Amino acid sequence: MKRNNSQNSWRSGFPVLILCLGVSLSGWGQADTTQSAPPASSVQAQPADSAPAQDSAQAQVTLRPPTITIGPGDQIDVQVFDTPELSAAARVSQTGEANLPILGNVQVAGLTPNLAARKIESELKSRGILLDPHVTVAIAEYASQGATITGEVHAPGVYPTLGSRRLLDMIALAGGVSNSAGRVASIVHRDDPQHPVNIVLVPNNNALSAQANPVIMPGDTVVVGKAGIIYVLGDVGKAGGYLIDNNERLTLLQALSLAGGWTRTSAQSKVILIRKVPEGREEIKLDLSHMVHGTLADIAVSNGDILYVPSSIGKIFAYQGISAAVQGAQQALVYGAVYK
Repeated sequence: MKRNNSQNSWRSGFPVLILCLGVSLSGWGQADTTQSAPPASSVQAQPADSAPAQDSAQAQVTLRPPTITIGPGDQIDVQVFDTPELSAAARVSQTGEANLPILGNVQVAGLTPNLAARKIESELKSRGILLDPHVTVAIAEYASQGATITGEVHAPGVYPTLGSRRLLDMIALAGGVSNSAGRVASIVHRDDPQHPVNIVLVPNNNALSAQANPVIMPGDTVVVGKAGIIYVLGDVGKAGGYLIDNNERLTLLQALSLAGGWTRTSAQSKVILIRKVPEGREEIKLDLSHMVHGTLADIAVSNGDILYVPSSIGKIFAYQGISAAVQGAQQALVYGAVYK
């Protein structure tokens, strides 16, 4: 009888033994895996790998379009979650207020849609209208759905910015840049007119891949600047006005080379440079022969300068004073273009 009880006790305890053994083996496997894993401190990103991520983040910040604010005349769409009787479309008055149900006039001009939503939520809470309001605000219609593009373009005017319009899109809508266009376009954002953004335009289509092309928002103004111009008159190969890039340095001899240089009859020692000054215009007498041989430094020319090279024979290209030179510049043909 005792033997039977012993056998029954052994049989009932056997499954428990197997279960304990399985748990022990499982724990041993986990412990072994934990020991074989590398320390947490050794699994770290290398500094060299983190740099591209930082550059990518910076690039995303740079390309992010400007945040436009609500302005007078805009129509906003205010949606209060699960409370349609408080939701409404409202036109912002000239004083910057939106007339909303129950709340009445709320000042929203100068705020982004997100900040305007937070302000309306605060008003609903403080007046005891809703305990936990959730508001979204969107600009449904801008006072001006277009952006102005002016300056050196073929067809200046106001063009629509519906959808995603960028700088090059707006220039194309305006017929492209004119022959007298410079290399800088200024963007004046409606919400920040005191800080215009200057964009350097690439000189030809081959460099378009490197062209900065920011988003143009409704109400923005784009101004394409005018190229500089210098005049080379008198006894030269091809007298006239020559367009120059205002951002690049051009010397007197380089300007002279644009006009084909002097001729065999030029009076190189009697060259006159006429330059604008606050008091009007001044004459600077130069000797090109000294400049060519390096005994006189080559000087930089700037926008509006007039270089007059008289003739050594006859009175065909005789210098007749500043007024005559200025009049000749106004009648001169203009050559070249900053864009090719």
